[in-house]
Amino acid sequence: MSSVIVLPRVMQVGAGASREVASVLDKFNCHKPLIVTDQMMSQLGYVDQIKSSLQEKGVSAGLFADCLPEPTDESILAGVAMVQEGDYDSIIALGGGSPIDSAKAISILGKFGGEMSDYRFPRDVSETGLPIIAIPTTAGTGSEATRFTIITNVKSDEKMLCAGLGFMPVAALVDYELTLSLPSRVTADTGIDALTHAMEAYVSRKANSYSDTQALQAMTLIAPNLRRVYHEPDNRKAREAMMLGATLAGIAFSNASVALVHGMSRPIGAHFHVPHGLSNAMLLPAVTEFSIEAASERYADCARAMTVANADDSDAVANEKLLSELTAINKELQVPGFAEFGIDKAVFFNSIELMAEQAVASGSPGNNPRQASKEEIVSLYTKIWEQQ
Repeated sequence: MSSVIVLPRVMQVGAGASREVASVLDKFNCHKPLIVTDQMMSQLGYVDQIKSSLQEKGVSAGLFADCLPEPTDESILAGVAMVQEGDYDSIIALGGGSPIDSAKAISILGKFGGEMSDYRFPRDVSETGLPIIAIPTTAGTGSEATRFTIITNVKSDEKMLCAGLGFMPVAALVDYELTLSLPSRVTADTGIDALTHAMEAYVSRKANSYSDTQALQAMTLIAPNLRRVYHEPDNRKAREAMMLGATLAGIAFSNASVALVHGMSRPIGAHFHVPHGLSNAMLLPAVTEFSIEAASERYADCARAMTVANADDSDAVANEKLLSELTAINKELQVPGFAEFGIDKAVFFNSIELMAEQAVASGSPGNNPRQASKEEIVSLYTKIWEQQ
């Protein structure tokens, strides 16, 4: 059986890649881009750097800098209006997963109109919106190389999964130097997010030989360097490995899909405004423990790729080491529990049935090696709360 593999048409990887944005735009005959980003990117000077690179080539750009950390169908509307009212021919998505996800939505809605809910899964969005040049500033989401975007429906508090070729950036400029100024909390959360992408892509029921190679290499790069970048933010070699690993993990899950961790993570983010990578980290150890029995060989491969298990360890031993490692990572990187984050217990348990329903409806749990019913998802949420 063959597998469909979808990638950006251009990927430029390495130090200084972001400074090549003008020449990449020119490859696609684009000359009037809209920069889609957030206020932090402006404050850090990244927007000025991009504008300077463009101006050197005589390119002027518009700016939408109001992306939210967790984009909603309302937060993107001003950006959509800018596209519809202007004559922009492309979008430069600058930032972490949220600005890139926002840019993907703005690209499609700006050209074709409608509401974001019109494009939610299971619709396959193959329409071609404005070309997107994605410049990630975190080593986490891999959104620069995925055919997905996640946008929260404000009315229903649901994180909508939207998928299709139309959301794939035409180019990704993967410049690890942009991650050197990341705070430790963001470094930790986005790093565990990338590790989760790689693991879930590898154990997904939709995994294929191509996604497997990307996922295993991503784990090999991410696992040994995650602690290093957390404790040594200026470690350029570790930052470079994390950035490449995150992009490979994005390629892996874009072509194999994520699974139960992400399905359960999105409702937590939507209802309680927990950053996506952090909610994945909160869930990963317990969901992995739940799932191992259905894919013990695959999870053991993960442990070996992460170098926490030896090549001659049995699968059972490798999986014990994997679970210990996931717990140890969360402890060392100070991942809080639900209550420690500030989630009210009564509100959490009043929301738990709806969150489980939304998790199932997202489709991601269906890719998990061990299928989880709504009732089992409720039990997992409960267990994770009680374990903290």
